[in-house]
Amino acid sequence: MTVTERLLRVFRVDRQIDGLRSRLRAAERFLAQQNHQIEQIEQRRASLESQLRQLQAAQLEAEGESAQIEEHIEVLRERMNTAKTNKEYKAVLAEVNTFKAKKDELDTRSLEMLEKIEQIKQQQAELVAQAEERAKVREVAESDREARAEEIREKLAELEAARAELVREVPPKALTVYAELVERLDEDAMAQIEIADKKRHEFHCGSCMMLLPVETMSGLLSHGRLTQCPSCGCILYVEESDREIMTSTKR
Repeated sequence: MTVTERLLRVFRVDRQIDGLRSRLRAAERFLAQQNHQIEQIEQRRASLESQLRQLQAAQLEAEGESAQIEEHIEVLRERMNTAKTNKEYKAVLAEVNTFKAKKDELDTRSLEMLEKIEQIKQQQAELVAQAEERAKVREVAESDREARAEEIREKLAELEAARAELVREVPPKALTVYAELVERLDEDAMAQIEIADKKRHEFHCGSCMMLLPVETMSGLLSHGRLTQCPSCGCILYVEESDREIMTSTKR
């Protein structure tokens, strides 16, 4: 058995393993999405809570300051009632009007802040509902992830054990080349040679579909050595059903 044939057995097992794991990865991605959305909701809730505390503190401060001004206005009104001259009366009245304007401004600001406080509380209630709904979806996602993990566990263990046995038969250097290609090309690390025109001796790489040079074909078919596509670098292999056709074209 050639190095390419040994690697091909590893590759095919790897494809099966990846196929099983992809089902689990899909469930894990969905679960991660739910966790991310819940995290965003929690961040939004924390932000609203901070805004709410600041607004409530500012509103209470404005309310307290307004009450103090109201008390001061009452004191000024008493002074107006006891004013001895018209000039004194007008001076106190001007001061009262100044404080009344300031109180009106504080009351308006306080009312605006109360409205914002109510809006934030409404947003908080909506976020609580969203969080509860998302938590239910996450629970389903967690169950699905666990179910898929359990579903593939036994078969995955069998394939991994089989792969470990197959890897022992592959030369380390070839295995290193293969591992680097899997890292870079994933499922295109190995590709079947496809027959484009057997009469013209035209063959394509099954990955990039580029025409393969004659010397590339000769190295693989005649010597069985590890052969990579000159264009994309994947490891080329020949299906047994095509080998006789390809070798006959060389005669």
